[in-house]
Amino acid sequence: MTTQQRTPSSMTLLTAEMKAKAEVYYGPEICKKMCTLLLTQKGLPDGLLTMEDIEEAGYVKEVGFVWLKQKKKMEHKFDNTIVCYDSIVTAYLLPNRIKNLTGVKAKEYLIWIPLSEIYVNDSKAKLITFKTPAGLSKSFPTSVFEHSGEEEVV
Repeated sequence: MTTQQRTPSSMTLLTAEMKAKAEVYYGPEICKKMCTLLLTQKGLPDGLLTMEDIEEAGYVKEVGFVWLKQKKKMEHKFDNTIVCYDSIVTAYLLPNRIKNLTGVKAKEYLIWIPLSEIYVNDSKAKLITFKTPAGLSKSFPTSVFEHSGEEEVV
């Protein structure tokens, strides 16, 4: 999938109308705090979106729409999986769930696979599941994505 194919779907969601309804934050420190707080409030691991140099973050509370803009795309390693974050990431945050995710892909068997949904299982097992637009999914313990204070950027 080329950048040209990904960008329109992200940009379509991030319209001037949507921005007008949003709480918007600027600067890496406040954007990182806002992202971590929103993830925690929604019952998701606080280290799930490990983006750096976030220049702008917005949240439309009424619909749960969130966007994060960073200076450039980056990669991060979780356990044995590499995740790539585009310069713009958009999603809808719901309790224990991220839907309509754009701008995030994971490397699996030398292939980059876009992610479209993430959810936490409410059972005692505490698993987090990642789904692709094709419906394929993979689950991990939520502890892999909890912030430990140490981040490994690839």
